[in-house]
Amino acid sequence: MSERYEVPPERLGRWLDRWAAGHEPVERTEIRPGRVTFVGAGGAVDCDPPFPPLAATGVHEGFDAAPLLEHASRERVVGVLLVRLGGHAVGVFSGRRLVASKVGRRQVHGRHRAGGSSQQRFARRREGQARVALEAAADVAAGVLLEYRLDLDAVVLGGDRRALTEVLEDARLRPLRPLVAERVLDVPDPRLKVLEGTPDLFRATVLLPRA
Repeated sequence: MSERYEVPPERLGRWLDRWAAGHEPVERTEIRPGRVTFVGAGGAVDCDPPFPPLAATGVHEGFDAAPLLEHASRERVVGVLLVRLGGHAVGVFSGRRLVASKVGRRQVHGRHRAGGSSQQRFARRREGQARVALEAAADVAAGVLLEYRLDLDAVVLGGDRRALTEVLEDARLRPLRPLVAERVLDVPDPRLKVLEGTPDLFRATVLLPRA
């Protein structure tokens, strides 16, 4: 399994300096819109920054981490939508600071293992509960995020992909769809503490060393 590191901006410079020291001489820096690659003696490291594209692109001789560090550390206003069946958390961050949030839960029963008509009734009941839960998540997302839509640089999603897709189909959230980041956060049951920890995830640069 290949190595993979998710490093927040506060630690990114130190991580890259250590890598460069261990792979001297660093021959070149390749800057593409969605990836920066450093090529050194005996190896390379691919760096996928948050919120691409990078403004500056091209190939530079030697080790030039400045464009990546500047991009990764830029202060942004980011909306976060976390959804799993039965739970949702929505917030707006300015940098790492949570400026608005709302968290909610709706009961959705687990799957019924028995067969026959009782299973069918249970399945219909569960589908109804899931629909109500996702509608509640869309209501909260609209209430929290749309107020900041003119300030948002991006919207980050986390949780269950199918549930997120259904929530985003709500017509009220159409203005937010162009802002949705490609990377979906892998988070547990959405709660306030989980929401508060998401900047460590959505601000991170994904580092993929290779020989």
